[in-house]
Amino acid sequence: MLEQDNDFWLQTAGRTDFHLPPLHFAHGNSFPTGTYRELLNHLKADYQIHALEMLGHNPAYPVTDCWPELCREMIARIEAIPDKPVILLGHSLGGVLSLMVASMRPDLVRCVLMLDSPVVSGWRAQMVKMAKLAGLFPFVSPARSSRKRRKSWPDQESAYQHFAAKDLFASWPQPVLRDYIKYGTEPYPKGVTLRFNREIETAIYSCLPHNVDQFTARPFSMPIGFLCGTTSVECRQAGIQNTQKLVGDNFEWITGGHLYPLESPEITAAATHSLLQKLLSKI
Repeated sequence: MLEQDNDFWLQTAGRTDFHLPPLHFAHGNSFPTGTYRELLNHLKADYQIHALEMLGHNPAYPVTDCWPELCREMIARIEAIPDKPVILLGHSLGGVLSLMVASMRPDLVRCVLMLDSPVVSGWRAQMVKMAKLAGLFPFVSPARSSRKRRKSWPDQESAYQHFAAKDLFASWPQPVLRDYIKYGTEPYPKGVTLRFNREIETAIYSCLPHNVDQFTARPFSMPIGFLCGTTSVECRQAGIQNTQKLVGDNFEWITGGHLYPLESPEITAAATHSLLQKLLSKI
């Protein structure tokens, strides 16, 4: 069972899963790991799961341009896992960070699977870099929406009803949305507020790496996989050609949009397990 604390992974007390391959999961921007409880519960029979609860919230690892400190934060967490190397599994932000960490510290990584984690490279990366230099990127990236996101409600039920009424969350199973409210909000003097700091979420978007090509220039020493949503706007905008070239025949499709791990956690878990077994067989 997942628990809510400052360093979020499956409890080690009384665990009997140490014979399973270790897997480090990294969440998408603004969604604490607890939001993925349904997905991770479907995977825990086959993997020893570890994760940070919320990337970017430790002052020792601030959000900076191209996310170097977030990579260091992930590396520090992985180094603390007794059984290494580990499988890296990440959604969106978490997948890109996993890829970068695998390039930086291949000794820690067995394989990488990115869940709809658009890899911005080539001319698109140069456009991102120029937009940053011109001070325009925060206005053309998802940061333009996150900076205005509502962040407080009178109580958790009000927060649940607020998100349930939005198109983005309409396809989420009720238990997943309940987990988002449970793990994604916390008490504050006038009710509840988002635990994932809105300014940190915005900074992560604004600091999107334009230097991923530096990490992918040389072949990886471990297999890399990518599970792409069939209707993912984010992957379409970032382009998938370079990602397909990077992962080769480890590129697969899954029905859904960018948030398919939260829209269809059981189906995602099955597809994830299948592709991970394919990757592991290539080691």
